Amino acid sequence: MLGQNTNLSQNQSVHPRQIQLMQLLQLPVMELEQRIKEELESNPTLEEVRSVEGEPTESEPQEDRDLAGPDDRNSEYDDDYFQQYLEDDPGSYQQNAGADTDDYAAPGSYTADETTFFEHLMDQLMSLELESHQEILIAKQIIGNLNDDGYLQRTLSAIADDLLINYHLDIRKSEIEKVLRIVQTLEPPGLAARDLRECLLLQLDSKIENGEDLDIMVYADLILAQTIIKEHFELFTKKHYTKLLERLEVDEDELKDALGEILRLNPKPASGLSGAAGGRAAQTVVPDFILSTIDGKFRLQLTARNAPDLKINDHYQEMLADYRKKQKAAGKLSKAQKQAAGFIRQNIDSATWFIEAIQQRQQTLFSVMHAILRYQDGYFRSGDVANLRPMILKDIAEVTELDISTISRVANSKFIQTDFGTFGLREFFSEGMTNQEGEEVSTTQIKKVLGEIIAQEDKRKPLADGKLQKALAEAGYDIARRTVAKYREQLGLPVARLRKEL
Repeated sequence: MLGQNTNLSQNQSVHPRQIQLMQLLQLPVMELEQRIKEELESNPTLEEVRSVEGEPTESEPQEDRDLAGPDDRNSEYDDDYFQQYLEDDPGSYQQNAGADTDDYAAPGSYTADETTFFEHLMDQLMSLELESHQEILIAKQIIGNLNDDGYLQRTLSAIADDLLINYHLDIRKSEIEKVLRIVQTLEPPGLAARDLRECLLLQLDSKIENGEDLDIMVYADLILAQTIIKEHFELFTKKHYTKLLERLEVDEDELKDALGEILRLNPKPASGLSGAAGGRAAQTVVPDFILSTIDGKFRLQLTARNAPDLKINDHYQEMLADYRKKQKAAGKLSKAQKQAAGFIRQNIDSATWFIEAIQQRQQTLFSVMHAILRYQDGYFRSGDVANLRPMILKDIAEVTELDISTISRVANSKFIQTDFGTFGLREFFSEGMTNQEGEEVSTTQIKKVLGEIIAQEDKRKPLADGKLQKALAEAGYDIARRTVAKYREQLGLPVARLRKEL
């Protein structure tokens, strides 16, 4: 039996413009720049204003147009539609020229080596005398599988499979091992190692082989270091120095010198070099904000790369006006003209939304950063972590009347340059606790004190977490032992046994 039923339901949906804003809001400067470039390439109605010295950057307002006339509701593109775009001033879509957006370039921020790490290794490889084209292919396959730290990620069996699939070459593991040894002679030493032990041994071997001018005592230290890594690596990593002294039959000074040579080696030989094996360029942090203090007053600027000057292309505005005149004269548009007008309308809509999202992104960034400045006034004036107040996302959300998720998006991957360094906004957020004097202190301050205690400890007898807890309590910070362990791990500091030194 047929019937009708009425049901009430609630649905929540997010407008596409909100989605676009949220996506733009969480982008750091470099990714935002790339996103704007992609939008400029895909949308012909959007353009970036290029300022010319001596000329204004803003477009002059369009002259008023006579839009009076009959309202042709039979046409797909009526007067209301055309008025929406023709009455708008294209200049209104530009970024606020009054905003303080001086350009800024941190030293080395925008530069990257032209030669990638892969190319650097291939240049070295070509200078070696490889026996055949096949060996060159094997070497390329090995280099292509190095990670950002310079370690070989794939097993020799997997590389053999890759060569079989890609080049139809059936190559034995022993042949790949032979070429691997050649690749491991490239600079910097330690490359193409399969684990930390092999990496350290490669560096020690290089020092010993090229050590004709070494002092005899240094040479002896290197030989002892080589023995430690080759035969007693587990004892070394666990810092069982007493057992090392017994097994190596050396005195404490000799062991200390050998360990000193090991500690001077680089466990990540390719780190810090331009690009990884795949040829990726090295990235540097570009601050979103620049904070300076002038006569005791803060001056907050948004970097120019965060605030591009965008506008709607005048040519497409004129084309839309021309279609309006044709519609007015003929009463309707042809199919081709409707398609063209629709294309322009769609792209102008998209460009307008994008520009407004960029503007709203700037306003949100400023609003959040100003709230953080007010909240952490003492810290930004002194640079002393002791003046950093406990602050969580909710605190800034309440001040700015923005959602906590919005504050989180702003805080992630955003940086501010101050007179005392460049910092991520996340660093200013921390939980708080009350010390023994009844004062509320930031967990960042507690971590700083913990780091200082560990830095000043006797490295022959480093403090266990229980003793660190007592030391913090004496300093006025009464926290649990497991909290001490958590803060120590967040500081990147190992347990007491691994901090032990001779």
